[in-house]
Amino acid sequence: MGDKSTPLLAVLQLLRKYNLKGTEEILRKEASLGDVEYESLDLPEVEIASILTAHHTESDPYSYEFAYDSLKKFIENSLDIYKHELSTLLYPVFVHMYLLLILYDHTEHAVKFLEKFGPEQEDYYQDDLAKLSIVKSKDQIKGNELAEIYSSNKFEVQLSRDASAQLKRFLQEQKSSTVIINIINNHIQIDVHDGPGRTQAQVRATAGGLLGEATKNENRTKVYYGLLKEPDIQVLPLPVEDEEETEETPDKPKKKKAKKDNIFMKKPKSDPNAPPNDRIPLPELKETDKIEKVKALRAKRVQLGPDCLPSICFYTLLNSGNTAICADICDDSTLLSVGFNNSTIKVWTLTPVRLRGMKSAEKLQDIDREAGDVLVRMMEEKDRDTCRTLYGHSGPVYKVGFDQFKTMLLSCSEDSTIRLWSLQCWTCLVVYRGHVWPVWDVKWSPHGHYFASSGHDRTARLWATDHHQPLRIFAGHLSDVDCVQFHPNSNYIATGSCDRTVRVWDCLTGTQVRIMTGHKSAIFTLAFSVCGRWLVSGGSMGDILVWDISNGGLTAALPPSHTSPIHALAFSRDGTILSSGSLDCNIKLWDFALITDETPSEETGSNTSVPKEEKFLLRSFATKNSPIKSLHFTRRNLLLGVGTYEGSS
Repeated sequence: MGDKSTPLLAVLQLLRKYNLKGTEEILRKEASLGDVEYESLDLPEVEIASILTAHHTESDPYSYEFAYDSLKKFIENSLDIYKHELSTLLYPVFVHMYLLLILYDHTEHAVKFLEKFGPEQEDYYQDDLAKLSIVKSKDQIKGNELAEIYSSNKFEVQLSRDASAQLKRFLQEQKSSTVIINIINNHIQIDVHDGPGRTQAQVRATAGGLLGEATKNENRTKVYYGLLKEPDIQVLPLPVEDEEETEETPDKPKKKKAKKDNIFMKKPKSDPNAPPNDRIPLPELKETDKIEKVKALRAKRVQLGPDCLPSICFYTLLNSGNTAICADICDDSTLLSVGFNNSTIKVWTLTPVRLRGMKSAEKLQDIDREAGDVLVRMMEEKDRDTCRTLYGHSGPVYKVGFDQFKTMLLSCSEDSTIRLWSLQCWTCLVVYRGHVWPVWDVKWSPHGHYFASSGHDRTARLWATDHHQPLRIFAGHLSDVDCVQFHPNSNYIATGSCDRTVRVWDCLTGTQVRIMTGHKSAIFTLAFSVCGRWLVSGGSMGDILVWDISNGGLTAALPPSHTSPIHALAFSRDGTILSSGSLDCNIKLWDFALITDETPSEETGSNTSVPKEEKFLLRSFATKNSPIKSLHFTRRNLLLGVGTYEGSS
């Protein structure tokens, strides 16, 4: 029977008490009550009275407005140390009162209630209220995404012990508060914490989620955010010597490499937060891949900082109208791919070396497969081009991504599929079907083999290139999962959603290990720091937040700088500079070393913390009229950007 039928059981027992058998029988049939449930009717009289009184109050439309008004006045008159925390109760109570008025068929009262108290709610809830205002009858509650979320989940509110005691005292004193008590008992989860009440700034920093704040217990799991010990480091000197053509004496490079070897061996050892290398199975590196990794490690990198900002090279797509949706540049910065809304993908070469096609099947039979340069021999000499087009999707392409060794490309589309393309034969190798709605994002694991996707079906999925079905399905978001990002050690993925939460998932167990609230808008892009400890998220209102993965806390909210959704975030190779690109046609450079600097300089005095935040933004670069689609730092720390020219505004 469940809780909802308690008023019904109370009425039945009352009818039995006054011996009204006919009415009792009719009610029993209508409620289709079994004999067992009927026989077990044994509620004490006091309880019957309170149930029926509460039911009467709940069905009285005027009691809602009065109860909400009294709660609002109580919060406004509370001391400042309680006021800001208690104010987080107003929105969930307001929403559930509106839904209850609809349930009891008081549509007119519900509309007036929404008109009177709706505009008072926080600005970031106004879009949700606009969606809720469509609900005008009981039947529409089931079809409305938000109404269903609020009806079937509890809203999370965090109060200090003292604020919670104040609330209890108020509810006990107020006769009209049965409605509020029932809403709190059924739909709100109050998490009581020790210590003083939080300030307005502290409350606002974590507010904004569709279902309130994240609980402290949600973020208690240990996260291994350290970097993996590189398995191929000891093999480095060999290919490096092969590659080193200019050096004639082999001793010098050996000495240099020995130093480098030590640096790479020390880092993982001193990192207690790194997961074991065999925590998840990672693919064995081929010889060609090892050489590619060595090239990346040997690149002479420019050390960036506030006094040495990167140069920016911007690639503008001309005459593409609004058709170019996404872009990606490969790890060694030689290839650029762009996904279009006409279902095609184009791949351009960014160097004088042209793109070659594969030889025909007859010619391939003559090649020695054991040769070291077999991949080069497979390619046609004459068939060279600066651009290749890939056909296969049947809907707009929302994301493209090169793998680490630029042999393959991933793409996802509105047609709910993910495709894996070969960059040697320029054809589609596999179509992954798992999502049932559009797929918004797809990302390669930093170690290859695995990739993650997210979509409109509110899930993110972990895949391996050799499996048709996903290895893990990460479910928990309440709305579209707009972006997904792999942790540098490949053990975790982060997701950002329209429900205004950022979540981190463990690839090994498939469980959620972090949930972070604080965004006031949908989250469109994510980026992990080079060291793996920090996660940066960009929202649709131009907001950028920095999270600490070790505890799930908010490290910094960057000063408002962008005015449109952020679609690109990229870290310099040394992790000191963060770049953000937005649809407002601006690229901004941030001093990430200063943002995550944990020295307590701001605690020495209130006047020092203001300049620190002002120093976060190092420089802003405007394009003519090209919204930024993608940002990428080369191995030498040159920043590459990609955008579409939208004509003179």
